[in-house]
Amino acid sequence: MKSIKSFFKRYWAVLRRPSVHYSLGALTLGGFIAGIIFWGGFNTALEATNTEAFCISCHEMEDNVFMEIKDTIHYSNRSGVRATCPDCHVPHQWTDKIARKMQASKEVWGKIFGTISTREKFLEKRRELAEHEWARLKANDSLECRNCHNFDYMDFTRQGKRAAEFHSTALASGEATCIDCHKGIAHKLPDMRGVPGW
Repeated sequence: MKSIKSFFKRYWAVLRRPSVHYSLGALTLGGFIAGIIFWGGFNTALEATNTEAFCISCHEMEDNVFMEIKDTIHYSNRSGVRATCPDCHVPHQWTDKIARKMQASKEVWGKIFGTISTREKFLEKRRELAEHEWARLKANDSLECRNCHNFDYMDFTRQGKRAAEFHSTALASGEATCIDCHKGIAHKLPDMRGVPGW
């Protein structure tokens, strides 16, 4: 018992001992408070950049891809449920979201250097941009699609024959993922000449 008391006395003495200007305890407490402020600021910024308003704040997105989604079922439908840019392009899980935000930093680079600053430039790069997004969705097993469309709850009896067949075989076995069949579901397809199966 005495050894435990002496340990805590020595530990407390170290915490109270001044460094050059402040005690170790004050520095630890200050670091803890600064960490909370940093973490809160980081998460606030992360969520602010995870909104449709942020996504379409640059004209490249608003004048090109956002205009296209307005004509799709993901924007307006009988149920009133609407998908926003982050719903389809940013995973919900925190670690996946951070990884996606790191990938998206290249989009900032494109904004700075005007890679798709005009409609003509956008259309010229459309296929390349689409293929990058399709590859990303293929690699993560269409994770963002599955945030809303849960395969476990699909009622195949209410689907068309062809859709039910594909969903119950290729999708169920893992042979295919959502993006394999649903390219162009929310945005216009680029020129698909030369792509197998199109």
